[in-house]
Amino acid sequence: MGIVNIDDELHDQIRKASAVSCRSINAQAAFWIKIGMLCEMNPTMGFNEIVARELRAAGVVAQSVNVATP
Repeated sequence: MGIVNIDDELHDQIRKASAVSCRSINAQAAFWIKIGMLCEMNPTMGFNEIVARELRAAGVVAQSVNVATP
């Protein structure tokens, strides 16, 4: 394992995002790094497509959710 040097503003953004995502700060940073790498390797795919592909590869079966409109 290594140490990654990031600026204070990025660390603050990771900390805030980790609270929303219910991840540790390290897990949030690792998620962003992995998604960023996958985006660079697959420039024609969008974020949602990449996440859906990774979920399928992990064996996650997503079901549609019906959202009621007022």
